[in-house]
Amino acid sequence: MKSNIEGFIKQLEDAFIIGGNAVFKASNKKIANVLICGLGGSGIGGTIVAKFAQLESKVPILVCNDYHIPEFVNESTLVIASSYSGNTEETLTAIKAAQIKGAEIAAVTSGGELREICHEKGYNHILIPGGKPPRTCIGLSLTQQVYILVKYGIISEVALANLTSAIELLKAEDLSIKEEAENIAQALFGKLPVIYATDKFEPVSIRFRQQLNENSKELCWHQKFPELNHNEIVGWASGNDNLSVVIFRNDDDYYRTQKRMEFMKKVIINQGATVTEIHSKGSSFIEKALYLIYLTDWTSLFIAEKKQVDPVEIKVIDALKDHLATIK
Repeated sequence: MKSNIEGFIKQLEDAFIIGGNAVFKASNKKIANVLICGLGGSGIGGTIVAKFAQLESKVPILVCNDYHIPEFVNESTLVIASSYSGNTEETLTAIKAAQIKGAEIAAVTSGGELREICHEKGYNHILIPGGKPPRTCIGLSLTQQVYILVKYGIISEVALANLTSAIELLKAEDLSIKEEAENIAQALFGKLPVIYATDKFEPVSIRFRQQLNENSKELCWHQKFPELNHNEIVGWASGNDNLSVVIFRNDDDYYRTQKRMEFMKKVIINQGATVTEIHSKGSSFIEKALYLIYLTDWTSLFIAEKKQVDPVEIKVIDALKDHLATIK
């Protein structure tokens, strides 16, 4: 796992080459909305892309992490399937439903049944290298989904320029990121992590939660501002000194949300829990998001090392897949 996280920056660079070389056939459909389908390590890239694409896109972009697609999907919908293996059963079920509705379909995959469907039907798709845990290939899947949105004219090439800047930022901050990750891991070790961020950066919280689940073998939860100030803040009345809260901060967070964060910190500390603030770096959303992802991926690995658990092992997921294979 360490080599995979270490290779994140190089993976982003390789992803640019793959996306840049991808040839798409033109579509005569007028795209009215976009649905990105994917689960787990294959799906998180789409969740992040959808959030930052919404800052520019003139059409709605939604995410589907399920078997079932929304009823609105039709001939004017661009459905993007992201399945690293190409065999994610929920995503395949969703794509087959999208086919029935006549949607425009594009995909990111390393092979499997999804690749076969794309070849058979002539769907636009981008192939990425396989053979690794899906969660370690977010740089590949995320970048290719950006390319798909650019190729369909949903977002501009500015997104690609921002990705390039993000790569340079990570190179410049590589050493300091690892040092900060060590400190964060120490603060979270032996505690139940709670992750807070703004709505805009909720996808980063989801990624961190997933990495803590799979790499660190930790239960945790996340919530977002300002929503948590309307409910979860009251739950802190019971107090719990076994919790350790992480708050993602950004220099462009809305000023009233920043005031909410400061108030929330006092509530948490008064109830005996600890608070660690993580400040992003970068000028665009994608720079800040990738900075935080790279930082917290390292954090999840360092916690795994402290716990002496195998960050790669996911036997319970494999057992579930074996069980589902017996069900018709």
